[in-house]
Amino acid sequence: MSRVITIVADGYEDSELEVPVAKVRQAGHQVVLAGLEKGATVSGKQGDSSVQIETTTGELYPDDFDALLIPGGYSPDHLRVDEEIVTWVGGFFATGKPVAAICHGPQLLIDAEVLRGKALTSWPSIRRDLINAGAIWEDKPVVEDGNLITSRKPEDLDAFTQALLSRLP
Repeated sequence: MSRVITIVADGYEDSELEVPVAKVRQAGHQVVLAGLEKGATVSGKQGDSSVQIETTTGELYPDDFDALLIPGGYSPDHLRVDEEIVTWVGGFFATGKPVAAICHGPQLLIDAEVLRGKALTSWPSIRRDLINAGAIWEDKPVVEDGNLITSRKPEDLDAFTQALLSRLP
């Protein structure tokens, strides 16, 4: 069984959290929800779901997990201003373990400064931000480059989740 950490804050895109988390759990893996405040309840931007934050990155080590999942929506923008989370994400990325980010998820990776030279995709509105961070942006349902797995939008969730699952030990 693999352990997948999902970092999330208010305003996440509901399906971009719910679908991958459900499929990872159905495959027999553990998902841990981390965020800005342990015990806080955060809500999706569509108003269809809410989840309770189980822990913060300050209580965790990257070596404790096999993959990182970053859902989109407004959540990554809220998370990217927290230095502890940004530093933790950068440290996790450096392990070489899978990092899966969908839609606006790569915004958090911009601040972690891990995208230079990496091919990826995202929601089109952050394309220029990613290019300015040194990434190579592609308009495809899923782009994989080393340990990085990215997708554009909720319609790509099946391919995105399959790519993540295929990387779990």
